[in-house]
Amino acid sequence: MEALKKNHNKIITLKQAKKVVIILVAVLFFEFLLFPAPLMASQMEKNGEFNEKQGIISCQDQIVQDIATGIMEFNGKLPESKAANIDFSQHVTITAYNSEAGQTDNSPCITANGFNVCDNGVEDTIAANFLPFGSKVKIPELFGDRVFVVRDRMNKRFSNRVDVWMIKRPDAVKFGVKVARIEVLK
Repeated sequence: MEALKKNHNKIITLKQAKKVVIILVAVLFFEFLLFPAPLMASQMEKNGEFNEKQGIISCQDQIVQDIATGIMEFNGKLPESKAANIDFSQHVTITAYNSEAGQTDNSPCITANGFNVCDNGVEDTIAANFLPFGSKVKIPELFGDRVFVVRDRMNKRFSNRVDVWMIKRPDAVKFGVKVARIEVLK
């Protein structure tokens, strides 16, 4: 007994023991108060709301069905990746603009690379300072599979923003400001 009293400080200090107790209390708190799923499952089983054999059988049936579907769909070729032609993607702020002198320079129809959007009449032009001219971009969340081309620039203070050119001013005002993921194509 005397040997234990002399060496008890070498095994664990009082400070360390207090920390261990605090950690154990925290673990028990999280286990039983914040994650009561096992307790709820046992209560459901007692009340007859859950039949374990039926749960296992339906789960196994679903797994077998998923495997059979996967085998039937496999035709010896790897599936094509939709992301194969995407160079990179990122979330940016997206706005809209028109060919009006108040929103552009003194030649509202001519973009920064010399393209005439008014003559073209197709809403496929975007302005972006962080992408080179001619880059092709998709905005799937807002425009689906439509492909836009970078033909214009914005004010220097907008380094991480895309501005979509629209024919009609009310459409651009209605579009407002959105945050969405863009996909820059190869």
